[in-house]
This record gives sequence, structure tokens and C-alpha cells, in this order.
Amino acid sequence: MKRKMRRFHQARWDEPIIFELSHPGERGLLVPEVEEEIQKEVGDIVSRIPQALLREEPPNLPEMAQPRVYQHYLRLSQENLGRDLNIDVGQGTCTMKYNPPINERFVTNPKVADLHPLQPEDMVQGVLEVIYKLDLFLREISGMDRFTFQPGGGSHAIYTMACMVRAYFEEKGEFESRDEIITTLFSHPSDAAAPRVKGYKVVMIYPDEEGFPDIEALKEAVSERTAALFITNPEDTGLFNPRIREFTDIVHEVGGLCCYDQANANGIIGITRAKEAGFDMCFFNLHKTFASPHGCGGPGAGALGVTRELARFLPVPLASFDEENGRYFWDWEVEKTIGKVKDFYGVIPAVVRAYAWIMSLGEEGIREVAKVAVLNNNYLMRAILRRVRGVEVPFLLEKHRLEQVRYSWERLAKETGLSTTDIQRRAMGGSRADDVGAHRVVFQGRTR
Repeated sequence: MKRKMRRFHQARWDEPIIFELSHPGERGLLVPEVEEEIQKEVGDIVSRIPQALLREEPPNLPEMAQPRVYQHYLRLSQENLGRDLNIDVGQGTCTMKYNPPINERFVTNPKVADLHPLQPEDMVQGVLEVIYKLDLFLREISGMDRFTFQPGGGSHAIYTMACMVRAYFEEKGEFESRDEIITTLFSHPSDAAAPRVKGYKVVMIYPDEEGFPDIEALKEAVSERTAALFITNPEDTGLFNPRIREFTDIVHEVGGLCCYDQANANGIIGITRAKEAGFDMCFFNLHKTFASPHGCGGPGAGALGVTRELARFLPVPLASFDEENGRYFWDWEVEKTIGKVKDFYGVIPAVVRAYAWIMSLGEEGIREVAKVAVLNNNYLMRAILRRVRGVEVPFLLEKHRLEQVRYSWERLAKETGLSTTDIQRRAMGGSRADDVGAHRVVFQGRTR
């Protein structure tokens, strides 16, 4: 049966922001008074809080009844065309992709939602098993030998990789001499920014005429000062670098490490692996790639994997399994650990969603995810956006992109005055036609 896109009539509400809807004294929930017996037992809790930690004024929160909160967010949701209402053309990058509703049942279950990080290990064997087995799954997907889920997201995982690069060369006594990292223009900006925070100088490789990182420029850039390569592949052009193994070999020849930014891996999971590309470290975003919604920067989880040689530098603790006693435990005995990079053990709901998603798909399903992500992305590029007058795709137009595409609106801006900001606002439903003046965009000869 062929599925067709339904005609969609955009809902429009003249909806103020929630703070403008606030009415002083209005409540959505009444907190019960403390029982007298409890008050006698615990006393005045507030007085125990140090004065420096107390607010001078209460937080400025909106005051609204429960029905009005519900109506406000329902109106906002009606202004968006989402997966629950219609067929979506989901790309494979950091968009809000489909998250199976059953996964929300898992993470909102009290057995997950009410967990506390200070509970004894014997009380949390279930979630420790999930963390440990997700580690095993990601080892298989990437070829790495050990994973941590402590980083709070992709940029945090890049920072953690930079910490481990520094620890590795400090152990070798080469930190002072190896003070440069190499990245590429179209890699994520955090691949330059995070190592810079750790004190490294950044060497930038620009693309060649075809849009791939210039391998001759890399050969000139590497030296005895090179600590590591931080690179995204495919970069945000959507083009997969077919010579990536040559890149990692060149860096290894001068003694550097290779760090793989796989934040958006939807186009390659189950098809390529970091190990075969020659990387020493890689990370995935459990949001974006493994089902959790992006959530405007959170709740994220950066799953960082390393080779056996670098596992001794991972943050502590790591989830492990004691075969003799048949129990899972937190392993704090990591020889050269960089310490903790985040309180406690990571964002557990994102870990549970990723585990459930992988379990439901299996090996063949994960490979199918990559194929569909690439298909959707190229369909959107070739069948829809390239037909928009003024829209261009730089670099190797005949080549398929993987999980995303870099578009250029330069010709559109010259012809109509519409800029990238105008396109973004319209795409997000954040403005009406009269907000961007009298300019019109022409689709296949029809004005919209």
C-alpha cells in the first residue's frame, strides 16, 4: 500500500509565552503540609541550609492552574508537524527523530525514574546490567574495547577525549612537546574548541576542490608536535571521506592519536566502524543516534569508547561484571584514570532508551537505520530542496550525501533578499510571511 502525505493545515494560535500567562497566586499543584510527627523528627530543614546557598528572592516561576498549562503546551504542539501526526522525512543528523513511545514507558517507570545514584550496588543490579550490556553493544558497533557513559553529551565527550590525550602524553613524558591537535574546517566546531580548553594549539585543515579534507595539507601539518587528530566523518557536508584510513595512518606515523567524532552516526552505524578506520577513540551521542530526542542540548549522553591501550585512562567508575559472584558492580580501579568528568554515572534514561532501541532492532535493524537515514536525506536533497529556486549544494553534486547536507542560500539571497536566518525562522514556524517583507520563494514555478 502506498502511503501519501496528508494535506496539512498549519494551526495558528496567538499564544503568549508562558510567563505572560502567569497570574499571581494561581496554582497547579498544592503541596501537602508536613505532618506533625515528621516535623518533630526532622525539624526545620531550611535552617540547616547554609545561608550562602539560600536565594534572596524566590525563583521567578510562572503561576498557572494545571488546565492552563496543559492548554498552553497543546497549542504549541499543534503548531508543529511531527511524527505523531503525519509522515516525516527524518534526516539522520541532530534533528528530533522518532523516539518509540515504548521507550518513554521504560524511562518513566519508577524502577528507572526513581533510582538514586547513591543507592547500594545490590539495589541497582538491573540498571548496572543495562549499562554494562550497552557497553558491549557499542563495542561491537564501533570496534572499540571499552565505553564510558559519563560525558553529558557530544562536546563533553570531545573534551573527555582531549583529557585522555593529555593524560596519555603526560605518561609518556611528551605533553610539553606535543602541543598541537589537528582538525578540519567542516568537522564540528567542538573538535577544535574542546582541545583548546585543554591547552592545545589548533591546526585547521581546509577542504580540497571536491569538498574532502585536503590530505596533502594534512601531510604538511603533522609533525613531532602533533598530539592528535580530532575529526568528524562524514563532515557536515554529508560527504564520507573515502581516504579516512590514510588520514589516521599519517597521524599515527608521527606518534599522534586519532579521535573520531561520531555524534551523528545514523548514516553509518552497522556499515562502518571506527576500529577499521584506524581510530583510537570515538564517541556516539545516545541522543540523536540512539533514539533519545535531542531536547535542545539535553538530556544528552556522550558514549565514549577507546581501544584497550587507552582504557586505563577512562573516567571512573565503569560498570563491570563479576563472573565468579554473578553480580554487576562499579569498578573504581582504573589504573591511570583522568578522574570524573561528571557527577555520578551519566544520564541513565538516555542509556536505557539506547539499550531498548538496540535490543528491538538487532544487527539487521541497525544497518537498516543507516540505509533509511541516507535514503531520506538524499530524497530531501534531490526531490525537494534542489528544486527550490536559488538553493544550491556545494561540492560534488553527483555524489550521495550520508546523514546531512550543507546547503547554500547565496543565490536565493541575491535574488530575493531572503537570508539563512529568514529560512530558519520559516522552517521553524517562528514567523509569518509579512515578518520577512514582501519577498516570495518560488517552488517549481509556483509562488508560496
